[in-house]
Amino acid sequence: MSKRFARILLSVVVVSLLVPAALFAADDITGLWKTVDDETGNPKGVVAVYKYQGKIYGRIIASFDDDGKYIDDDMYRQIDRSPYLVGDPAFNALTIIWDLKDNGKKWGSGKIMDPGDKEDKKPAVYDCEIWKEDGKLVVRGKILFFGRNQTWLPMNPSEFPAGFKIPDWKSFKPEIPKIK
Repeated sequence: MSKRFARILLSVVVVSLLVPAALFAADDITGLWKTVDDETGNPKGVVAVYKYQGKIYGRIIASFDDDGKYIDDDMYRQIDRSPYLVGDPAFNALTIIWDLKDNGKKWGSGKIMDPGDKEDKKPAVYDCEIWKEDGKLVVRGKILFFGRNQTWLPMNPSEFPAGFKIPDWKSFKPEIPKIK
C-alpha cells in the first residue's frame, strides 16, 4: 500500500468518525431565557443558561412581579432568600440547573431544582433534560420516567429595565445549592 493511499484512507476514516458526531450534537441552548408560570402564562423569572467545562448550567438572574409585568428582584438586589437552602442564598443568583451533558439531540443526565419559595414551598431536585424546539427551550424535570415539560422563551435584552446591567453569564461558575 502506498503512503499516499494510506494517508487518504486515514483521512476518510477520521472524517467519517467526526461528521456523525457533529450531526448528532445537541443544539446550543446557552443564553437568557424567561421562565413562564404554568397556571397564568406570565413570565416568572430569567435564567442564564451557560456552559462550564463542557456541561450546561442555569442560574436565576431576575424575577418578575406576580403579574409578570416588571422585574421586581434581581441578582444585584437579592431581596428574597431561600430559608430551605444551606446559607439562605438569594433566589436570584441561585444555580438551578447543573451537570447537563450533550446526549445527542438533547442535554441531559443532569439536575434541575425547583427552588420553592420563601414561605412554605420547599425546594426539590429532579433529573433534567433540555432541548430547543421552534426557538424555545423545552425543560423537562423528571423522576424516573415520570415528569413534565415547561417551555421557556428567549429573553430579549430590551425587556430588562432601563439601567439593568446584564451579567456576563458566559463567565459564570456553578455554585450547586444544598437543601437543609
